Amino acid sequence: MKKRLYPLKFTPILKDKIWGGEKLNKYLNKASNSKTTGESWEISTVSDAISIASNGELKGKSLQELLETYKSDLVGQKNYKRFGNNFPLLIKFIDAKNDLSLQLHPNDELAKERHDSFGKTEMWYVMQADEDANLIVGFNQKVDKTTYLKHLKENTLTQILNFDKVKEGDSYFIKAGRIHAIGAGVMLAEIQQTSNITYRVHDWDRVDEEGNKRDLHNDVAIDAFDFNMKDDFRVNYNKNKNTSNEMVNCAFFTTSFLELDSDIEKQNMYDSFMIYMCVDGEVEVSTDIYNTKLYKGETILIPAVIRNYNLKTNYAKLLEVYV
Repeated sequence: MKKRLYPLKFTPILKDKIWGGEKLNKYLNKASNSKTTGESWEISTVSDAISIASNGELKGKSLQELLETYKSDLVGQKNYKRFGNNFPLLIKFIDAKNDLSLQLHPNDELAKERHDSFGKTEMWYVMQADEDANLIVGFNQKVDKTTYLKHLKENTLTQILNFDKVKEGDSYFIKAGRIHAIGAGVMLAEIQQTSNITYRVHDWDRVDEEGNKRDLHNDVAIDAFDFNMKDDFRVNYNKNKNTSNEMVNCAFFTTSFLELDSDIEKQNMYDSFMIYMCVDGEVEVSTDIYNTKLYKGETILIPAVIRNYNLKTNYAKLLEVYV
């Protein structure tokens, strides 16, 4: 007999990166002693990094097992029909002590053809940023393929890139095909399609401890660019308290900002799971059969079959995500 579903937490999967730092431990209490922890994968079914439930009666079960067992009860009927046993989102916290590489991601069609994978459209919410920290998103002028390749060849890409100085609460929507990089000093929450396909086009000429440069993917990246994209990457959103303020609504996910200073009742009106990322404060998530606390830097998945739940808090900032 299947156990009843309840709000699920998962053990973070920590990834060391050449550009990583110590903020995920310092600010988000991730269990790492490393000085180069770059990512905490909160919810993942990427093949070599599958999330394991960490709470309740289903503790120890993988998200993949849960999806195959509970199907539409976990993700919703439309999502199960669309994605089958493939969970559609990858949820992360990222700490960039140093600049990430300049990169972009393929869209669904190209990713399917080349990698048998989803494409990668993503969004960022800045949780903390050092003074003068920035993000690179898109170009600072109209750029075509010829212009881009000229700057790439001459190692002058920085002349045509758009640098944005950022602060806590800034948010960006990164469509597949748009060049981007997280700058040094930025810690953020990332919501993306389930994909680990990244095309690096420039890595600041850095080398690892053994003197080796990381691989670049310029031969395949050029076909992934969308040079006709609008400059619509900055996310403007309301911050009305105790209600969901929509940030991004696209074919791959919908994300809202939710700042709470009192308890609220929530009703899931969508044929989808709900994910909450706690980006500040803490909140108790309760259903008719289960209660659990969600602290800053933690993530929870509420299965689609759960239609009503309560969020109890004196203060919390949450990102609310569904498909």
